[in-house]
This record gives sequence, C-alpha cells and structure tokens, in this order.
Amino acid sequence: MMKVKFEHAVKEVELIRERPSNDTLLQLYGLFKQSTIGDNTNNAPENPFDFVAKAKHEAWLSQAGKTMDQAMQEYIDLVEKLKN
Repeated sequence: MMKVKFEHAVKEVELIRERPSNDTLLQLYGLFKQSTIGDNTNNAPENPFDFVAKAKHEAWLSQAGKTMDQAMQEYIDLVEKLKN
C-alpha cells in the first residue's frame, strides 16, 4: 500500500505547477533515493567543482538512518504539501 502511494507521488511531483525551490528539490531527491535504495554508501563526488553532484550526495546522506517506509511517507507528505 505504501509503495503504491509512493509511486503515485513520484508521478504527481512532475505535475506540480510551480517549480519547487532547489532546497525542496534536493529534499525530494534525498527522500527518493532513501526510499528506493536506502542509506547512501557511495563515496562523495571526486570533482570539488561538481556542485550539483555534491549537493545531491549530501541531500541523500541527510536522510541516512530512515527506513525506506519512513522516507516514502515523508516523500508522499512533501508532494502533498507542494500540490496545495
């Protein structure tokens, strides 16, 4: 049931009229990765000037320790908030 709601929220996020802030997009990214893969065990990006990769890596790291279900629920809640 949770997975179905999560998959629906993933599709709905693309329908949001107003583009979310970069911080919100990074939060969505981190929650998505935590929901689908779990804790980030990847090394940090090697290129110190690849700011996007570094931000994404850190956004995912910031979700560490959450269960996949917890991350899915937070993702669903955030998408619902953005839709309103």
